[in-house]
Amino acid sequence: MKSQTVNAHTDNLKTILDSLYAGRSRAHLANDPLSFCHRYRSPEDQEIAGFVAAAFAYGNVRIILRNLEQVFAAMGPSPRRFVETFEPAAGLRLFAGFKHRFNDHRDLCALLVAARTMLEEADSIGDYFLGCYEATADDITPSLVEFCAAVLAMDYAPVFGSREIPGESYFPFFFPSPAAGSACKRLCMWLRWMVRPADGIDLGLWHGIPPAKLVVPVDAHIQRIGRYLGLTSRRQADWRMAREITTALRRLDPDDPVKYDFALCHLGISEGCDGRDQLRCRACPVVDLCEPERHEA
Repeated sequence: MKSQTVNAHTDNLKTILDSLYAGRSRAHLANDPLSFCHRYRSPEDQEIAGFVAAAFAYGNVRIILRNLEQVFAAMGPSPRRFVETFEPAAGLRLFAGFKHRFNDHRDLCALLVAARTMLEEADSIGDYFLGCYEATADDITPSLVEFCAAVLAMDYAPVFGSREIPGESYFPFFFPSPAAGSACKRLCMWLRWMVRPADGIDLGLWHGIPPAKLVVPVDAHIQRIGRYLGLTSRRQADWRMAREITTALRRLDPDDPVKYDFALCHLGISEGCDGRDQLRCRACPVVDLCEPERHEA
């Protein structure tokens, strides 16, 4: 009887989340850093835009979009061309005064140096990442560990004045590692943009990594809603929670578990879900399976 109840809950959840996925809104996309990638027609430009946009996708969404608007305006019509010809000394002048929370213009310029280095070594960021990809692993965990270590080991002397990244720099914040337990939200989100099939939201630019290997990006919204829906029993937004939620979503779609991420997180980002507004809750498409009281206890 218990297994029948669990199966019924899974079936209901899949039906509701599939409907939520199908009904994703272009208005939601406009309220998301991914929207900057959709400004460009060239996959090469979209890839660079995604790398930069995901790095700064933390904090208040209005501030994220405002600051990214400033960055992409300075980069001009082709982010790929801008990165290919990027000179750190000129970049430090161009972006002087830039600040996004605790990342400054030096961190931005180091990020662009990292992108340029990857293009020089592998022609695309996707091909560079594939050089770190562990195809036999259960998921993207060891690939992210290797990728982050490789990027942080690059030469940033033209930006920081020494090959080593200064201890006071927040540049490493762009490349947290699962090995340290981080949820790696922005990196997982970036991989979702690049790897998942093009569906009007995600871009499907990289073809060497199966979507089944992706891990869900856990931000504050996915952390909260994942608990409300019983996708995780953990409280801390760490790598273990990210994998636990992904495992639960994999039961709904083994080949593409993170397909539900965009729609779920925008219940919070765009629709204002906080689990406390009863009027908003009654209109929510997942209300029949959502139990905020139990999971907040």
